[in-house]
Amino acid sequence: MTSDWIAKTRLRIENEECNNLSQFGQYNSESAGRKHQEPSHPFRTAFQRDRARIIHSRAFRRLEYKTQVFLNGTGDHLRTRLTHTIEVASVSRTIACALGVNQDLAEAISLAHDLGHPPFGHTGEKKLNEIMLEDGGFEHNIQSLRVVELLETLYPNFDGLNLSYEVLEGIRKHDKGYCRSAYQNKKEENFPNPSIEAQIANLADEITYYSHDLDDGLNHKLIDEKQLNQITLWQQCANFVGNNYPALKDKRRRSYIIRTLIDCQVADLISATSEYIQNFKFDSSDAIRKHPERLVRHSEKTQEGNQQLKKFLYENLYHHEQVAMPNARGGNVIAKIFSFYEQTPNLIGEESAKRISSEGLKRTICDYVSGMTDRYVLEEYDRLRKM
Repeated sequence: MTSDWIAKTRLRIENEECNNLSQFGQYNSESAGRKHQEPSHPFRTAFQRDRARIIHSRAFRRLEYKTQVFLNGTGDHLRTRLTHTIEVASVSRTIACALGVNQDLAEAISLAHDLGHPPFGHTGEKKLNEIMLEDGGFEHNIQSLRVVELLETLYPNFDGLNLSYEVLEGIRKHDKGYCRSAYQNKKEENFPNPSIEAQIANLADEITYYSHDLDDGLNHKLIDEKQLNQITLWQQCANFVGNNYPALKDKRRRSYIIRTLIDCQVADLISATSEYIQNFKFDSSDAIRKHPERLVRHSEKTQEGNQQLKKFLYENLYHHEQVAMPNARGGNVIAKIFSFYEQTPNLIGEESAKRISSEGLKRTICDYVSGMTDRYVLEEYDRLRKM
């Protein structure tokens, strides 16, 4: 270590970003800021702080015991909502690095994107939406925003995590427009699209979701390779593995095909996105937001293959009896617990009960139940039945 070495400060990191990131990447120094102003950290950038706040949140820890596809506790090696989230963050960083944009922002968005998922996966989400249909509905991306803007209570001066606008923008995922009116460092604007980092996190989620659900389905023997013979992406990757590693057998072979499937999709996305970007001169992150189309994309061929794989999974895995029936029972448990709390609201958790006057009883119950893990909601159901 030389005598002129100094620690890397936040300002130094921000200066390096301006020199090293693509012009259309989101620089920390150009963040729109936070809803509640805070002093800057001497060594961490805004998006690094956001990442840490998400990881240290209670909602993030609860993801360990929430269903991805298979009911939590079904098998030790099956994905949970937490392992899925970590995998999405890893893929997002790879893509962001290759495109020369902000890896910390892409990772923070990925880590937060499923914080609002209820117990029992999409079945639980559907059941809560049915219950809340006349009271604003329920959608896990919007619930993720409620978690980070209201429900987490870790700080003395505000509710929520007070994340940067850019992370909140990425969590919103399915919105058709993105308004920046509440943030102090930028003028009010509405955009048709989010940052490129948010777009990366969105497609990294899809790549990870379908590839690893396929892996879990094969390992759990709910689907088999014979059913995959007509799936173009699977066949391409299986042929590659067979040609290059002919000695691989059984689980090791399947695992490497899945790995190849993810690598191929990521490489295709980077290539197709890079090719599209070459047609324009994006000189800022806002130029990406103002562009009428999403930049981050697959090639047409790979997109068709993804749609084919998605259709296969819905027909053969997500609606499989051994997946659907336990989750359906979980959905029924959610409905019964919800009804019980409506009749006896004094049994809602103390912290949640404080929000009844401002949020209304049904929304407060919805927040409370959606935050539960699979394990806790079943334990709570058994407890309430005995009362």
